[in-house]
Amino acid sequence: QVQVVESGGGLVQAGGSLRLSCAASGRIFSINVMGWYRQAPGKQRELVAVITSDGTNYSDSVKGRFTISRDNAKNTVALQMNSLKPEDTAVYYCKYSSLSPRDDYWGQGIQVTVSS
Repeated sequence: QVQVVESGGGLVQAGGSLRLSCAASGRIFSINVMGWYRQAPGKQRELVAVITSDGTNYSDSVKGRFTISRDNAKNTVALQMNSLKPEDTAVYYCKYSSLSPRDDYWGQGIQVTVSS
């Protein structure tokens, strides 16, 4: 089993910044992917950014504003969010995916609210 815990988030004005952090613990495998997803009210959960040993991938809506990074030694991943917009308001989820064996683990989610 893997436990995934997010921290950070909160309320910020448009144009501001927030930093989300996520820590995975438990049965961690060396080959894995960590990423951030979000779900706004009435919408489906969507990819925000993922990071692997090969690089990073961002949704078009956050490119140039958000940066994902990870510390492999600590099994943590962070999401630096700059130039926030009201449409970034959502519950943000961290996901840990092991590739061998294949499995996914989600955090409990953390609220990010951007006021206009």
